[in-house]
Amino acid sequence: MITLFRLLALLPLPILHAVGAALGWVTFLASGTYRRRFLENARQAGYKLAQVRSAVGETGKLLAELPRLWFGRPAAIEWDGSEFIEAAQAQGRGIVFLTPHLGCFEVAAQGYAARFGAVTVLYRPARKPWLRGLVDSARGRANLATAPTTLAGVRQMLKALKKGEAVGLLPDQVPPEGLGVWAPFFGREAYTMTLSTRLARQTGAAILLAWGERLPWGRGYRLHFRPWPGVVAEEPEAAAAQVNAQMEDLIRECPQQYLWGYARYKQPRRADGTQ
Repeated sequence: MITLFRLLALLPLPILHAVGAALGWVTFLASGTYRRRFLENARQAGYKLAQVRSAVGETGKLLAELPRLWFGRPAAIEWDGSEFIEAAQAQGRGIVFLTPHLGCFEVAAQGYAARFGAVTVLYRPARKPWLRGLVDSARGRANLATAPTTLAGVRQMLKALKKGEAVGLLPDQVPPEGLGVWAPFFGREAYTMTLSTRLARQTGAAILLAWGERLPWGRGYRLHFRPWPGVVAEEPEAAAAQVNAQMEDLIRECPQQYLWGYARYKQPRRADGTQ
């Protein structure tokens, strides 16, 4: 599989995106379960299919671009809001990046690592051994570390923040049972992680909202950064509601690139992996 990904990484990004867009539509048309969830989630946020139609193809691009991002030469990156990163670093503060399943979240961590320094990204280890090996080898690069969704991973992120480094999380990812609270997301209760705001409160780190826009015709990506508005609430439920509200605002910047097919409203899995 690694060999296949290395070969695909040689293809130009426009070709990978074209193939991915086609695969996205094949999946949407072939899978009734996926299609219903996509439409239900979009409808919950107030969008009709006509308004987010291109998100079908963008989801396919998300998968098709991985070989290039993991094993190919760096893609072109534009920056929007990098001054907020520079301000936090000038104060000697760590940074907690919060990124929804919007655009290309993989390139956001890569871009930061290449330009600004060390970043640790929280991820859920793949269950299949062959896929775990692929991901581990692909993400092993300078200034970019990964932390599993375990207690050891949390300690790793705390250590990085206390050193003034950055960490990245996908706060609209459903955490395991006991590691989140129920909070509204587009008007519907969704199980939401509490880790992101706890990390910031415990370390004094700055919170920045971030997402990677996929530019048309394979021209690369534009990374967007926004400061966290106001003060983070102390109560877990209130803080989670704040996080979800900020993720909603980012998604509304470009709903055509959100992963509407993600099972955001599912029940959290137990510690043993069951639901």
